[in-house]
Parts: sequence; C-alpha cells; structure tokens
Amino acid sequence: MIEVKNLHKSFDGRSILNDISVKLEQGRTNLIIGQSGSGKTVFLKSLVGLHEVDSGHILYDGRDFTKMRFKERKLLRKEIGMLFQGGALFDSMTVEENVIFPLNMFTDLSTEEKRERANFFLNRVNIMNANHKFPAEISGGMQKRVAIARAIVLHPQYLFCDEPNSGLDPSTSILIDNLIQEISYELNMTTVVITHDMNSVMEIGDNIIFLYNGQKWWEGTKDEIMHTDNPELNNFVFPSKLMRIIKDQA
Repeated sequence: MIEVKNLHKSFDGRSILNDISVKLEQGRTNLIIGQSGSGKTVFLKSLVGLHEVDSGHILYDGRDFTKMRFKERKLLRKEIGMLFQGGALFDSMTVEENVIFPLNMFTDLSTEEKRERANFFLNRVNIMNANHKFPAEISGGMQKRVAIARAIVLHPQYLFCDEPNSGLDPSTSILIDNLIQEISYELNMTTVVITHDMNSVMEIGDNIIFLYNGQKWWEGTKDEIMHTDNPELNNFVFPSKLMRIIKDQA
C-alpha cells in the first residue's frame, strides 16, 4: 500500500498539488483521473521521486519516501515497475533485450536465468515468437505488452502506469486494461494508473481518485462513479447530453 499524507507541490509559486491525502491499496487498480492541468502527472512524478514535494509524506508500506536518502530511494526503486506512455521501449534492443534490461541493472542472475525470466513474463503477456524482433517490427499493442513485461520482470511491489492506452485502438485498450488488472491481482501489487480514458475507469476502476485544480475532489469505485452528485466529476465523466441520459438510466 502507498499512503499519501497532506501532499503539497508548487512551481514558481503556483500551487499544483494542494493537501492531497489518499491510500492506494495493494492488489487493486488505483486510477487517477482529471482534466489536463489537474495535477495527475505531477502527482505521479512526485510519488516516484521525479519531483521533490514541498511538504507532506509518501509512505510505501510504512516507509517514508520523502525522508529517504539517495541510496535508500535507489533500493526502493527495485520494488517499482514503470509503464510509460507510449511504452518507451529501446528501439535498438530486441523484445527480449528490452525485458532483460532491468534484470541487468538490478540482479546478479546468470544470462540463462535472465532469459528464462524474460520469457516467462513475455509468455504471461501473450508475446511469443517475437524475442528477436525490434519494437518497430511489432504492433503498438504488442509494444505495450512488451513494456508491461519489462515493468513486472523484477516482480515489483508497486506498478505505475502513465496513460497506458495512449495511441491504442479501443479493442486493444481493453486488452491492455484487463492485462494490467489481472497482473495486479496475480502479483498482489499496488497499481497506480494515470488515465483520461473513461472506458478504463469503467473496466478496471477498483479505486478512482478524481483530481480537480490540484485537489482530491472525489474518491470511489467504478460503481459509485455512476451515481455521484459531484458536479465537476459529472462534467468530466459525462460531458455530453447522451452520456447524462445513460447515467440517469443506470
């Protein structure tokens, strides 16, 4: 579990995150949603230390990340998997080499052990017979699944996903959503997903946090979001008249 307490972050005197407190539960998909400029990306970068916060605490299973020194944070990052927007695979590496990359950085496994573990996770995300292909030689959906395999190859305790469906067609997006949720349950990870895709919200939103103007404005499940009376959330999730009719009939 990741617990965030009274988090504040500003840039050049402009408040971006204002007193955010949330609990991101283990073994669940925790979705962070909100309009552009609401603070979603800054929140994610603050959680993993890409931004230093002004005040507040970020606790990884009781360990205060905000008080850790560089070496302590480096050790913790071995427990973190990252799925970047667009996949961010290395173009000059094969599929197998991309998945092995974290193993080279953080383990002393033999070459054969690394290959076996990479293949195990590639099979888990339904990538077969593509080990020696380069990212440009496979589809966007396959690239994203390879990126998931790379993110979980170290068996992380925490998984962060930044817009995992970006650039994917609707059917492939559903496959990626389901895969993220299944793996979160299987590995009992604390999974945090930044998304603006409402299909993702309705498919895998175990816990949904809505940010509005840098504040936590609403929190609930995918079922509760259908019946919320929060006006800003309604305008974000159900922007059209047709969608409002669908919501009223739900």
